[in-house]
Amino acid sequence: MRSLLFCILFLIPSYCLIAQQYSIIDGRAIRYYEEGEQLIRERRYDEAIEKFQAAISRERSFLEAYVKMSQLYITTGDLDKAQEVADLGKARLSGKNAKPKHAADIGWVYTNIFLKRGEFREAYDQFQEIDPILEDSFKTSVYYKDMKELMEFLNSQLGNALSIDKERLQSPLNEFKLQYFPVLTADGKQILFTKRDGIGNFDKEDIYTAFMTESGEWTKPSSIAETINSPYNEGTCSVTADGNILIYTSCDAPDSQGSCDLYVAYKVNNKWQRPQNMGKNVNSREWDSQPSLSADGRVLFFSSNRKGGFGGNDIWYSVRKEDGSWSEAKNLGSVVNTQKDEISPFMFFNNEILFFASNGHQGFGGMDIFLSRVKNGEFSKPENLGLPINDQLDQVALFITAQKDYAYFTELTTQQKENDRALLYRFNFPQDIYLGDNLTVTGGKVFNSKTGEPIDATLSLVSLTNDSTLYEFRADGKTGEFMMLYPENSISGLYVEKKGYLPKIYNVQRDSIQNVKNMEVALTPVASGEEFVFENVFFDFDKYDLKPESLSSLRRLIKFLEENPNVNIMITGHTDNVGNPGYNQRLSLMRAESVRDFLIKEGVHEGRAAVEGKGDREPMVPNTNARNQALNRRITITIL
Repeated sequence: MRSLLFCILFLIPSYCLIAQQYSIIDGRAIRYYEEGEQLIRERRYDEAIEKFQAAISRERSFLEAYVKMSQLYITTGDLDKAQEVADLGKARLSGKNAKPKHAADIGWVYTNIFLKRGEFREAYDQFQEIDPILEDSFKTSVYYKDMKELMEFLNSQLGNALSIDKERLQSPLNEFKLQYFPVLTADGKQILFTKRDGIGNFDKEDIYTAFMTESGEWTKPSSIAETINSPYNEGTCSVTADGNILIYTSCDAPDSQGSCDLYVAYKVNNKWQRPQNMGKNVNSREWDSQPSLSADGRVLFFSSNRKGGFGGNDIWYSVRKEDGSWSEAKNLGSVVNTQKDEISPFMFFNNEILFFASNGHQGFGGMDIFLSRVKNGEFSKPENLGLPINDQLDQVALFITAQKDYAYFTELTTQQKENDRALLYRFNFPQDIYLGDNLTVTGGKVFNSKTGEPIDATLSLVSLTNDSTLYEFRADGKTGEFMMLYPENSISGLYVEKKGYLPKIYNVQRDSIQNVKNMEVALTPVASGEEFVFENVFFDFDKYDLKPESLSSLRRLIKFLEENPNVNIMITGHTDNVGNPGYNQRLSLMRAESVRDFLIKEGVHEGRAAVEGKGDREPMVPNTNARNQALNRRITITIL
């Protein structure tokens, strides 16, 4: 953020330093003043304040001393004292030696006091009052230009504050000294956070978790797993929507690449496996931390201060490959990253909106929370979330639920009996901030149709419009349970696949599976005579040319044949009962041939696929209505 929150003497030259003439002529008072300036350069602030006080005691009309003394109190964080001194200086502006530049100096101090307090309306009004009397030479400086930009930003934000109600999470949460960086699974039934018992050198970080009960209360938090928490620090974590992939930060572990590294752990058969350092493709010799996984765990975002960035901490990303390894991390680019710090990325569940904290984009003060929308594969200019989500203090992280109802965050308490505590809070996320189409979170179970045993199948939700994979999850091998996210307006297909089994293919909209709770998916082992409906293969009415929306299913049929090289198939076309039976017979055969021709064109040996057309002779359901007729217009695949 190119903001100028206050005038800090040697750190940030102020308007008052442009002019070197004094409002008094008393030599001893001026000497005290100049000794105070030297003490500032030595960072001996308390002694400097004493010198400026001595200068003022010597000469009550010493306006420059009031300004410097007030600025020092801003620097040391005593805003009440800063305003008290500024008020005394302002009372002297009616003196005979006072000039417009002194009024500007005092006004500049007030502006920064108000900004530091978060009194943005007062800061804006004060700046408008002094702007006309600031000297032209000062208006060419970067400090004035930054302040001017900040005031223009405030003008666009004041009056547009959102309505939120912060609430502290109730017991048994928030029972530790420090708990921070909360994340939740997509169904909102599991929360994970970093726990620490204190801020001493021997108070280490661990990852703790709690679960939502049927009555809507949280269970008592416990260590996530013995395989993950260790004698070293484990903190700031991210988990996939289904809670089966975990990436977290660990610092100074024996196998670390640098000061802090990212580690990955997978839950297999409902148990966390031993974590692995993510290796040199992801980690560096520098600080790598604050991970955020996309909902299905295919893309990782994180913050790092490694070389090759744009400033201090930048946001980087890595993509999970087909073999489970991770690609070499890349910088997210200059649209998001600045010369200052960008930290705490959070990719929302729809994979279209990235939240992050930054002090390099225009904001209210310190670190603000921003969002950047993904448009045509590119990140858009970041948007400040506005008041009161952001204010003059540091906002370092935000997590928004898949349902878009709550945002979770950490707050340092200021209550007298709870000093040095970090607590978990949430607030109702404003509907004014658009987060895209609603998501439905539901789940089910995959099992063997012959034995009933659970199967660790892969479930892919694919956009039929452009054949892009929206989400990819895996069913648990011990229970067969899975979770899936369904975007509200997406035209998509669900593909449930496991090597050695016939795939199960759904059309999400037609089959309305996004509204099915505890969905049961039965997979049939590959065997001669077994058949499955080859869904999401589309033809125009009375035509046999494959439509582009068929590409997803066709590619998965090729994948099935590649995984089962000894399998040959019969492609059978079916129609409804509308029209002449002989014509339907020919049309169904030509549609089956279109599928076979595509396979051959893509490299499948022509001897592996036979075709036939059965017209309307074998309806799947009675042709009693339009929906049933649509179901009967289909392609089936039979194992020969």
